[in-house]
Amino acid sequence: MSIHTIRIAAMIIWGSLLSVTLYAYFFHTEAFHVLIESAVGVHLWWAYLVFFLLGSLRGFTFIPSTYLIVLGFFFFDPLPLYLFLIAGIMVSSASIYHFSHLLGLDDFFEKKHFAQITWIKKKLTEYELPIIIGWSFMLFLPTDLLSYVCGSLRINFHKFLLGVFIGESLVCAVYIFGAQYFLDICGGYSWCFL
Repeated sequence: MSIHTIRIAAMIIWGSLLSVTLYAYFFHTEAFHVLIESAVGVHLWWAYLVFFLLGSLRGFTFIPSTYLIVLGFFFFDPLPLYLFLIAGIMVSSASIYHFSHLLGLDDFFEKKHFAQITWIKKKLTEYELPIIIGWSFMLFLPTDLLSYVCGSLRINFHKFLLGVFIGESLVCAVYIFGAQYFLDICGGYSWCFL
């Protein structure tokens, strides 16, 4: 089987996954709620598994992890929410890193965002780890795009994962535990509705 055939098959699978996920997300949002509710009704670990799977696949849909954090607020305590979110982000980032070249997404991004990708590549070759950490921490910069670029540049995989872990761990801690603190001082809000 040629690399071209594998690339086409991977693009079809990726496009199908993206289409189904986006359709379900935008037109059947309640389905996610029902899915997690039913999982929690069976056992809390099933809900964690569903949440982790959503986090692991999220990167391929370009949906920011912020939506998962908000969704998780309604079902989980802060610490499990944080741990499962970070685990999902790490799996998602690693997957995107490895699949970027196979799917040809590096070519797509270079054509669509040539100036930005050129700048990112130049900076990444000079300051790999600090750029990865800073990018992962910034709320307005898509970590998925960084994963694609690092995958196409073949940045050291372990250094890439370490940088994403540090940056995302910090920003997610600010989101989750900062929101917990804010809600606690605003009137004793309960995290878990179920």
